[in-house]
Amino acid sequence: MKRFSIPDMSCGHCTAAIEKSIKAIDPNAEVRCDLGSRTAEIESALNDEALAVAIKEAGYESSPS
Repeated sequence: MKRFSIPDMSCGHCTAAIEKSIKAIDPNAEVRCDLGSRTAEIESALNDEALAVAIKEAGYESSPS
C-alpha cells in the first residue's frame, strides 16, 4: 500500500479525478482517498513515481507520505 499526501484535494470531484487518472494507467489499482487527512492510499503494481505522475495529470501535486 502506497500513501500520498495531496494537499489540494478537497472534494469528491478531486478524489474522482485522482482515481480516474490512476485507474487509466492501472485498471486493477485500489484507490482510497481521505479528504480529512488529504491523503490517498493506493494499492498498485506501479511505482511511486508513476502514481505521482498520474496524480499530477489529474491536476494535483502530491508527495509520498
